[in-house]
Amino acid sequence: MSVQLDGKWSWVYLINLVFYLVPLFYLPLAPWQIAVSVAVLLVFVWCYFWAYRVPTRQMHWPVLAMLTLSVGVTPLNPGSISLFAYIGFFLGFAWPLRQAIAAVTAVLLIMVALNSWQGFKGPYFLLYGGLLLVGVASFGLLERQRQIRLRQQQRSQEEITQLAQMVERERIARDLHDIMGHSLSSIVLKADLAKALLKAGKAEDAALHLTELAQVARDSLSQVRQTVSGYKHKGLLAEVSNLAQRLREHGFAVTLDGEVPKLAAREESALILVLTELVTNILRHSKGDSCRISFREQDGGWLMEVADNGEVKSFGFGNGLTGVTERLNALQAKLDYQLDAGCKLQIWLPKGTEHANFTG
Repeated sequence: MSVQLDGKWSWVYLINLVFYLVPLFYLPLAPWQIAVSVAVLLVFVWCYFWAYRVPTRQMHWPVLAMLTLSVGVTPLNPGSISLFAYIGFFLGFAWPLRQAIAAVTAVLLIMVALNSWQGFKGPYFLLYGGLLLVGVASFGLLERQRQIRLRQQQRSQEEITQLAQMVERERIARDLHDIMGHSLSSIVLKADLAKALLKAGKAEDAALHLTELAQVARDSLSQVRQTVSGYKHKGLLAEVSNLAQRLREHGFAVTLDGEVPKLAAREESALILVLTELVTNILRHSKGDSCRISFREQDGGWLMEVADNGEVKSFGFGNGLTGVTERLNALQAKLDYQLDAGCKLQIWLPKGTEHANFTG
């Protein structure tokens, strides 16, 4: 199964390169040797991010490039053991267990050959470097297994969603059949009767059937409108739960605070569209990893907040937020925002007499 690394923390892991830089300060190296070591480091870091950008089936190319750089720089800087550690992680992540073990063993043999060739004294290069290689490769294997489990869970969730959609479509078809089947049969019957009565010259009887036909059609139209309206959403509480699940599926830690208010149908529908737009904006633009959705009473209304911890330097109203503002203005609601340790959007909705209860 092909998986891909999450590069969110890739910069943090580069802190281990300090072990590569330390020998440059205490070994008697010529300026050109220091320059070559620094140049190799820069190219290695580029290959490191290259490995993060490609799926596992293509990861052998950046790994080979990293291995070549590590082997080539070792005669100048034995701090290259830190570079071999990164290679170990990608080897553990990119291949299944047996192939990963074989690849790590091959790299260990290369390190043994380098140690023998250069005549490094003490356990610094081979022992410490070998332990780092094997240990970090183990982390790579664990991360691969974690990614595979996440992918399997995601596929299972997608299958469940597809089955739920199939069941929902069947329910809609069944409901429409139950609603419209009898009504359409009655319409056809009364239309045929009216036609036959008109041919027989019984205009008054035909007019009576046509009047009943019009009433059946109006009743059917009303039933269809009510049914379709019921399909639009399953209530604010259910939609908030669905939005929270969407965020979690994209790697956000989600917190729900307070109780979701029970609103009138018009307000509830508008608020669902507004919250959906705000969550969509977070998924598209936020570089954070946590989100909080909260509800509480304030100043004779409901205050709803959607906050994430992504860094925001500026805030602009595009088409999506302009539509949000228009929907809220129609409800005499207000939209405000704060850019402090993330982005916090606040919606204040005035409370009417019909909003007396909460649903939990």
